[in-house]
Amino acid sequence: MTLRLFDTAAREVREFAPLVDGRVTIYLCGATVQGVPHIGHVRSGIAFDVLRRWLSYTGNDVLFVRNVTDIDDKILRKADEAGRPWWEWAATHERAFDDAYRALGVLPPSAEPRATGFVLQMIGYMQRLIDRGHAYVADGNVYFDVLSLPSYGALSGHKLDDVHQGESAGTGKRDARDFTLWKAAKPGEPSWDTPWGPGRPGWHLECSAMATSLLGPEFDIHCGGMDLVFPHHENEIAQSHGAGDGFARYWLHNGWVTMSGEKMSKSLGNVVAIPAMLSKVRPVELRYYLGSAHYRSMLEYSDGALHEAATAYRRIESFVRRVDSRVAPVAVGRVDAEFAAALDDDLGVPAALAVIHNAVRSGNTALENGDGDASVAVAESVRAMMDVLGVDPMAPNWADAGDDSTAMTALDVLVRADLDRRAQARADKDWAVADEVRDRLARAGIEVTDTPDGAQWSLREAQPAQPTQSEAGS
Repeated sequence: MTLRLFDTAAREVREFAPLVDGRVTIYLCGATVQGVPHIGHVRSGIAFDVLRRWLSYTGNDVLFVRNVTDIDDKILRKADEAGRPWWEWAATHERAFDDAYRALGVLPPSAEPRATGFVLQMIGYMQRLIDRGHAYVADGNVYFDVLSLPSYGALSGHKLDDVHQGESAGTGKRDARDFTLWKAAKPGEPSWDTPWGPGRPGWHLECSAMATSLLGPEFDIHCGGMDLVFPHHENEIAQSHGAGDGFARYWLHNGWVTMSGEKMSKSLGNVVAIPAMLSKVRPVELRYYLGSAHYRSMLEYSDGALHEAATAYRRIESFVRRVDSRVAPVAVGRVDAEFAAALDDDLGVPAALAVIHNAVRSGNTALENGDGDASVAVAESVRAMMDVLGVDPMAPNWADAGDDSTAMTALDVLVRADLDRRAQARADKDWAVADEVRDRLARAGIEVTDTPDGAQWSLREAQPAQPTQSEAGS
């Protein structure tokens, strides 16, 4: 099956064919480094990391560019409010994003350009737009003439009468719908010299210059959050097409992380920062959770959903580690055909995870029946599939993650021994022993859930066990 992707511009799922067979070029709109990253910020990094991994697994050489916006109105305002230099504010939060991506196992990009490093390319881009009649200079500002491009609005579906750029009018704008390419210098703000006077870049111009400088005038895929469709990506297309570049051939957009139905954002005050999240679950479990929904769907955050995902991950992890310790070392094998079909269908991660969980069930059965060869074969396939999703439990970044990972593995061995004892007691109808095992685990903060695949466990806050219905009556 050939990879098919939903192209926002076409408004349909299209068969993916790169410009150059076997080589895929991708540009992802990265962070505007104005503050500490939260899970809404890193979702796109995880979603398109899966795309990159799948393209690589299927034999492609992937050139993946993720930019950093390090000059922006919000960065300048927040740095000023904090009494800190703008460049230091941006650098501090750029490191925070790097730490978050690294903690969550997102592969480093092939290149990570900063906007401030591409000002010369931006100046050249503006000159091309002015020469072609799509931009004009007014009082040191440079604006894009929206009416000069008949195709404007094609990506977002916006009609010209409904366009609002969400920016201040500026001086010398011919039409309120025009957007800013370059902002004339203001006292106290950083600036660069141009043929039209000193100033700083507009947000949209930065990405067009960086993407085409590193990937060429036409490249395969442009990614980002769905909130960027308008005005940011619409304006990127306008600039690039106006300058004569083909630009991106496919446009992919991921859904938001929401809380109570609202997009997660700092302005709404419902931010869940990465460091806080990592106090609740391990990094690999957080990644599993954030990557478990389809990339185009909304992901409604709740603590309950997070911990359910962590428990689901541990079931997979426990199976792979038990095979590795009891039977034979588990290498990375090949993915299941159904898993491949799920990812080829617009990165259908939920369906792919269903394949993995079905495999774990069959692998556990083989392990219980003493079929070592079958259990190893399943575990190797599970490792391969989890690796594509970036959550292989035995990958070096997770297996060597430190004391937490080691402790969880040791705890699983101990808890499994108790669960086996409980299972035998239930089979023997020795309800007193079964109750005693369950209550002891509860006092230790371990919750036991009986499922069709056997008893599963998860951590919760330790608390005195409450009187419970006996195993005989449960």
